[in-house]
Amino acid sequence: MAARILVVGAGSIGRRHAENLTALGAVTRVLGWRETSADQILDILMAGQTDGLVIATATQTRLDLIAAAGRAKVPFYVEKPLAFTPTGLAAMQAAAKSVAARSMVGFMMRYHPAFRDLARADLSETFRFDLTIGHDVTQWRQNWRFSESYAAKPVGGGVLLDLCHEIDMAACLFPGLSLGPVESMGHAAYPGVDMATRLMLAAPNGGLGSVSMDYLAPKLIRDARLCTPQATYSYDFAAQSYSVTTLQGIETRAFPLERNAMFLDAMRDWLALVEGRPVSGVEHLPRFDLVSESCALIAESWQRRRFIGTMTKEIP
Repeated sequence: MAARILVVGAGSIGRRHAENLTALGAVTRVLGWRETSADQILDILMAGQTDGLVIATATQTRLDLIAAAGRAKVPFYVEKPLAFTPTGLAAMQAAAKSVAARSMVGFMMRYHPAFRDLARADLSETFRFDLTIGHDVTQWRQNWRFSESYAAKPVGGGVLLDLCHEIDMAACLFPGLSLGPVESMGHAAYPGVDMATRLMLAAPNGGLGSVSMDYLAPKLIRDARLCTPQATYSYDFAAQSYSVTTLQGIETRAFPLERNAMFLDAMRDWLALVEGRPVSGVEHLPRFDLVSESCALIAESWQRRRFIGTMTKEIP
């Protein structure tokens, strides 16, 4: 029998997940968060007619839905970031305990073939690493305004949380990272919302790194540069251009990608968890009980932001 999945959140990401789940053979129902409540969702889950819950709501609304899923023992797929404070993260982990090993967090970049290539490399001697993502937020989608979105809220919004995949990627590649200064630039029209943020990081071996993100770059930037004594990895995810430089020369690598494939692969693994089947061999499965370090780094980084300047670009 096909898995019965309830998707809460009717925005673009919720609709994408619903379409992908349907393509994978699930029976999908979508509810807009404004049309319902956590208590109503709990009633639906407790009725025993739902096999899995997708949570695609704003960051600050997810705890109650995770608690409902945990109480009903229904596995869930929750969008990133999981939480923006250590206290909130601990509450979610406690609420999800009954289904943590069958649930997932939406860190879909773990399924990117170029990132998977990096995850298989020997990075133990990395002495420098820098991951960057940036794009003008006013160009993201048609008929969408930043000021009316979750991202414009001082609690749960801002670029660090919105574009946190790079923090997750750094945590995967370099377990045990220590967090240094977190510096942000704000905007007079959106107090408390970071428009550009940079994290300084240190790996256990002493390697120095950074993660930078912004809402401002006129053209999409998404790249990673990692340096070891043996090789320099220059991976441009936006241009899909990947190279490894060694003493022997420059090796280019090809990882063709249709973006939705990452979402499909993640959903395929989650459905396998829901149905008790084996998952894929992805190097860093974003299972709920396996992403604690990454989620803790994101939450700590958000709390540690120090605003050092203000942007003047008009962001309606």
